[in-house]
Amino acid sequence: MPRTIIDISTTLKTGIASDPPHMLPQIDYRDHHRTAPSMAEYMGVPVDALPEGEYAAVEQVNISTHNGTHLDAPYHYFSRQDEALVPGGRPSMRIDEVPLDWCFQPGVKLDFRHLPDGHVVTPEEVEAELRRIGHEIRPLEIVVVNTRAGSRYGEDDFIDTGCGMGKAATMWLLERGVRVVGTDAWSWDAPFSHTRRRVQETGDASLIWEGHRAGREIGYCHMEKLSNLEALPANGFMVACFPVKIHRASAGWTRAVAILEG
Repeated sequence: MPRTIIDISTTLKTGIASDPPHMLPQIDYRDHHRTAPSMAEYMGVPVDALPEGEYAAVEQVNISTHNGTHLDAPYHYFSRQDEALVPGGRPSMRIDEVPLDWCFQPGVKLDFRHLPDGHVVTPEEVEAELRRIGHEIRPLEIVVVNTRAGSRYGEDDFIDTGCGMGKAATMWLLERGVRVVGTDAWSWDAPFSHTRRRVQETGDASLIWEGHRAGREIGYCHMEKLSNLEALPANGFMVACFPVKIHRASAGWTRAVAILEG
């Protein structure tokens, strides 16, 4: 059967406007000629004994687990999860404990590109979008949110762009069995610059990271910095987003892809 694989991951690149300045990834590219002297010295031969004086291309990368397209584990949001399911909750899962079955499931796309930057999506807006596309959420489906932020990746305003998912909207999905979600924005929540303004206006600190904090009630994972979501249909595709297995980490990088059959 014909199969189409759509890359929905961003490219990790030195200096690209993808995170706040203090969090930007750094990649040191060591080409074939740069690595040749150390190998020649180790082997006890002159550099010109190597083919055209070359050895191996290697990159030394200085990044956090939250640079690039990544999958956040419940541990990222709070030290406990599932407080709505079990008295006292459970210790939050780290990324190496996330069930792999969560990471390869049918996908659903919610198109919220029309919503203004900083808007906090409500359950009613999620329901309205599902009615528009004619879909009913099923347990374990992977729900990705297409915001305006995807079009601004690499631009200085990227981290301030796009809508975010509120706690109530996130809980609405989790209560229906969703366990992995994703966004093309910097954060699952509304951009911090917009949240800060609302907190200063209202004094309500519960607005800070409210979508993430839903994981304290029901453990879930989300992907951030997805890309190319506009190329996806509303449903009828699979999402694969297996995270890199990092011992006891709060997140792991993923080469997220959407798979369309036929």
